[in-house]
Parts: sequence; C-alpha cells; structure tokens
Amino acid sequence: MAFNDLFSPIKIRGMEIRNRIEFPAMGTKMVKDEKVVTDQLINYHAARSLGGNGLNFTEVCSVYDKAAPKNFLALSDDKYIPGMKKLADAIHEGGAKAGVQLWLGGSAVLFGDQTSMVVVPSDFKVEGTDYVIKAASKEIINECIKAFGDAAKRAVEAGYDTVEFHAGHNYTPHSFLSKAFNKRMDEYGGSLENRARFLLECIKSIRENIPEDMPLFMRIDAHDDCVEDGLTIEEVIQFCKWAKEAGVDVLDVSRGNFSSAAVKYEVPPVDVPRGFNVENAARIKKETGMITVAVGRINDPEQADEIIRSGKADMVVMGRAQLADPEFCNKAKNGNVDDIVRCVGCNQGCYDGFTNPDAPFITCMRNPALGREAEFVINKTDNPKNVLIVGGGVAGLEAAIELKDRGHNPILCEASDSLGGQFVLAGAAPRKEEMKEAAIAMGEMAKRKGVEIKLSTAVDAEVIKDINPDEVIIAAGAEPIKLNVPGANLPHVTNSHDILAGKAKVNGDIVVIGGGLVGLEVAEYLSGNVNKITVVEMLNEVAKDLGQLRKICVMESLYHEGIKTITEAKCVEIKEKSIVIDKNGVVEEVPCDSVIVAIGARSRNFESISDYCKENNIPYHVIGDAVRARRALNCIEEASEVARRI
Repeated sequence: MAFNDLFSPIKIRGMEIRNRIEFPAMGTKMVKDEKVVTDQLINYHAARSLGGNGLNFTEVCSVYDKAAPKNFLALSDDKYIPGMKKLADAIHEGGAKAGVQLWLGGSAVLFGDQTSMVVVPSDFKVEGTDYVIKAASKEIINECIKAFGDAAKRAVEAGYDTVEFHAGHNYTPHSFLSKAFNKRMDEYGGSLENRARFLLECIKSIRENIPEDMPLFMRIDAHDDCVEDGLTIEEVIQFCKWAKEAGVDVLDVSRGNFSSAAVKYEVPPVDVPRGFNVENAARIKKETGMITVAVGRINDPEQADEIIRSGKADMVVMGRAQLADPEFCNKAKNGNVDDIVRCVGCNQGCYDGFTNPDAPFITCMRNPALGREAEFVINKTDNPKNVLIVGGGVAGLEAAIELKDRGHNPILCEASDSLGGQFVLAGAAPRKEEMKEAAIAMGEMAKRKGVEIKLSTAVDAEVIKDINPDEVIIAAGAEPIKLNVPGANLPHVTNSHDILAGKAKVNGDIVVIGGGLVGLEVAEYLSGNVNKITVVEMLNEVAKDLGQLRKICVMESLYHEGIKTITEAKCVEIKEKSIVIDKNGVVEEVPCDSVIVAIGARSRNFESISDYCKENNIPYHVIGDAVRARRALNCIEEASEVARRI
C-alpha cells in the first residue's frame, strides 16, 4: 500500500510540506533549567525528521519571560535564538519543516516551577492551599500580547518555517476563551466576543511579526469536556472564523484540559477509541473552510490515509506513533507496514514519564531508544555469538530482535506453544486488543528477521547442552502469586491469569481479591457475563499501580459497570459461599460463588538454568519479570540494554 493521500505534499502560504504528517508539540523533559535546546532534544527531533515526518513542532515554547517555567523551551528573550536555530537546522537536515509552538502556560506552570508568574483571566485558588492567584491586569495582558509577537519574530530569525499559537488545553489563551475559567466582567470577559478578544489580539501580534508567506497554525480544543459552562463546538467554530480573519491559516484540532478528567483526551490512553476526535475536526473544517489537522490516537497509516482521502482533515498528528517508531513514516511510505513498531497507548513512558518526577525524560515502552537516540544506535558486532534466550515474552523477543539486528545468532526457547507471554494475556482485557496485536506482531517480526524460535521447549540442562550457547539471557517471566489463607485451594477459587487465558470459568457473584491493574481488568473482563462483582483491596485505594490517565478511564468503567470495590480490607479466609475479610480490624463476610485471586506475580524459578551456566562458565543475564514483576516498560528497556552489551 502506498498511502498516496497521506504522503502527498501540501502547500500552506509559502511553506510546502512533503507529506500530511505532523509530529506535534509534546513535553519531553529534555530541556533543563536554562530553558535552552539540548543535544538530546536535537537528536530526538532529528530522528523523526530523518524518519520521514513532514512537519516537526517543538514542544511548548514560552513567550513571556515572567511566566516562562524552568525545564521548558523559551523564546522570550533573544538569548534563546541560537539554540532554537540549531534545532531548526537539525530538523531541516532530515527533510522536514520546522515549527515553534508559542505558549503561555497559565496555571500549568505551577506544576514545574512555582517561581514563574501565573497568567489567568480570573482569580485562581491553588488546589490544596488557601493561596489565590489574582487575575491578570490589563497591563499584564498587554505585555503578553506583545510577547507573542516578539517570540514569533525570534522564531523567524531562528529559521523556523511556521509557528503555532497554542489556544487549547486550559493554558492562558484557552482559559480566556472558555466561560468555565473566565469570570471577568471587563472587555476580556462575558460574551464570546469579549472572551475571544485576548486571543485575537495575540494572533494579530504574531501575524504582524512573521512574513506574509509564513503560515500560522493554531491549536484549539474542539470543545470543552468535564467542566461546567465549557466551550461548545459551535462557539469554537465561531472563534475560528474570527481567528481566520485575524491571520490564522491552519487549525490543529485537539481536546482536553488539565483541570479535570478531560486530561485523558490530551494524551489519550488505549482506553480511548482510536481517532476519537476526527469527526470534530471534520465538522470544524467544513464549517470554517480552513485547513485542518486531525488529532487523537491516530497510529496507523491506513487510518491516517483514510482521514486525508475522505476529506475529514488536511493533515494528521502522529505523535506517539513516531515516539514508538521514529521510522514510522519511511516504513509506511515504502510499504513496510508490518515492520512498524506500533504505539499501543499504554502511556507508561510518555505521559507517565513526563509527570513522574523521578523519570529524567520521557521514554516509550515500545522504543527504549527514545531520548537516547545517539547512544542507542545499532552497532554491528565484530564477534557474533550464539545466545540462548529463555522465554518468548516481550522482553525475550526484544532481546532476540536487537541481537539479530546486531549480527548475533539468538536462539529463543519458549515453554508454551505461542509467543508474547503476559502481553498477549493483557490484551484479553477490555480495550487492550492493541497490546495483544503488538505482542503477536513482535513475534512475527522476530521470525521475519530469522531468529531461531523453539516453541513448547522448556529449557533445562539438556537443552542448554544441546544448543551450547556462548551466553544466555533468562527472560522466563513471572507467575501468579498464590494466596496463603484457609480455603485458598477450594475448587471455586482461581487466578486472574487463568481467567484471561480462558482456562477457567466463573459464574454467579464474584469476588476478585486484589485491586491493582490486573484485578480490575479481570473484573471488567467478566462484567456483563456474571452477576455481582466485588473487588477487595488491601491498600487504601484501587488502581494504585496505574498511570493517571489509564486510571481515570478504568475508574470510569468500574463506575459504569457497577463494580463494587472494598479498600483497606485483607482476605483472611475463603469459604464455600463467601470470603472473610478484615477491614480495619472489623471481620466481616462478603458473599460469593467464585473467587479470583489477583494479588500480583512473582518470578518463575530458573535456578537450574543459572546453576548450569555457573557450573559451565556460561555468562548469563536475567531480565524482565524474571528479575521481579514490573511494568513492560522496564522489562523491554532492560532487554534492549542487555542485547546492546553482548
């Protein structure tokens, strides 16, 4: 498939882009306190440009120096121009066009730098405190309007092809536009026309400071979600028509705000349907007559091509798709669709990595090289080795693929009759089919690359002796932890793995012991096929091991499905028709017909393998859940690092 519509050029004013794909502004944490471009950020963008992307936008770039938080790009002063030019040059070298996203963060700056000014339309009480941030004065408003124009002028000087005015996601401009956040009574509040005034003045300021032939993009929310008195799509369409008159050329149609559960639409996890926002973009395009970019879980070339072909949008944002595979565009254009490493919407490395203060920068479960592009270049080995890999889950497959790419000879042995391990099992849970597909595709990729694979082969001393490897990688995975209480072996008790694998059936009233990710997914999986479902969790809340956005989606689903949760409760006994729990010192019984144990997993025993390796002086490495049960993100990263060291 050629995807001719997706890979057709598009000209906007004087800028011609080689295809219809935009790599959008996404936070990376690759910018340090000084707010300047780093080599790490340059390598990250260059990889996507060389990978065939059409237009790269920088992550949010502060325009107003007083409100420019640390760890984010800035063009609020001339001193930032040299670094920004270096980044633009690197993007251009790969063949993509370069754009700057001009940003005024509003209350979002508090998350990263509480020393920065917060520019909001109305008084704003900081959550969890008595501190109230005062509404922006007209003097501040005028300074911000000028700052947008000045930053745009610097972007031109730095060699960028376009700029994007960020008017979405509850940042300052969006907060002015939406009645949900703007309670002003002056000319910048009240009617839609007044609420739009600040944004239109910013747009005019930008337009006056860029060349006539430079296009101006604008990121907007299609409408507001999860807030009272939020913007309707009709209001957004009217505002876009005014913005067009003020000089905006392209609408980048997003959704979400960080003040509510609608944050899930900003970086939508696997739970949100693919292309969920495309119809909004199509309506806005039709009613404004403007060039429009569709955004929202667009991660497949056929899906993207159909959006362009059908006229629903003129361009598509493919962000996380290119985090997972920087060569996404080249592979799709050349028809190598099966070789694309797909984003599965897990959010473990991108969004969770961005919000986790302990993570140095974003990464990707599917792509351990993200943020380490220079360091993780595949280097061919001068000393090819036979490497036995024990286990065909995603960690074992990642190691096998990278070893093969480097010129080694991996031999992968899997005890079961199929590849993918617990990742395939996870794909049985509601809304996670893409994870199952990714694990299966990973196995197929290993086969295409020529990895020797032995299914239904449990590794023991005889197998190792027969293969005679130079090194061994143990990726044997983990198995469910058994509950050690009276009644745990009763016939109506089973575990989460057997339920998801279809090996066990339950009926009637169900109790799931364990309210982490797997326990909740099992509860959702069974919902509608059994009677009442109750989840019992020892901790003070369920879903504690989920990232923020997946947790929002899972908790919404539990509510809609009527699944009951009991927290701070420990199961102390299982009976034929109930379980006995100790909840804060009070013992009570929860009636049930079947019990599912989902209290976690522990590493499988591989002592016989490691002992053989020690006795025969064979170097071995233990990776993934074989070390301890963790997120797939950690397991795949570990597999990649070991494969690069051998």
